[in-house]
Amino acid sequence: MSDEARAPRSSRQSLSYGTLKKLSLAHSAVYICLLVVWLVPGLALATSIFGFVHGIGWILMVLLILLALRARVVPLRTATAVAILGGIAPFFGSYEFIRERRRRKNGESIGGELPGGAGVAAQGTSPSAR
Repeated sequence: MSDEARAPRSSRQSLSYGTLKKLSLAHSAVYICLLVVWLVPGLALATSIFGFVHGIGWILMVLLILLALRARVVPLRTATAVAILGGIAPFFGSYEFIRERRRRKNGESIGGELPGGAGVAAQGTSPSAR
């Protein structure tokens, strides 16, 4: 057995960015289905089912996104879009996940930080640099 297989798993594991993005897109798909069955007359049962799934899905997404924000898996902007605007329409959160992926792919900074983890002192704006 290798050392990796014997090592105990961390008790604080978080979801990956990719998994959260997929869950957000799935939640958006459920919401689209909810809108369709709501618009078609005579589908009250389907509307209730998709409405319930959307509500529970939103609650779960809020809990997961807050855990991911705390673990620094997602930036505050994405977490805000999912948690606050996601109750109105989950498309906001899905859009932010796609936008954040593009930002990460292009190597842009997240949250105003410099790439490579350089802090304020590296920018030359610290009090000692004056």
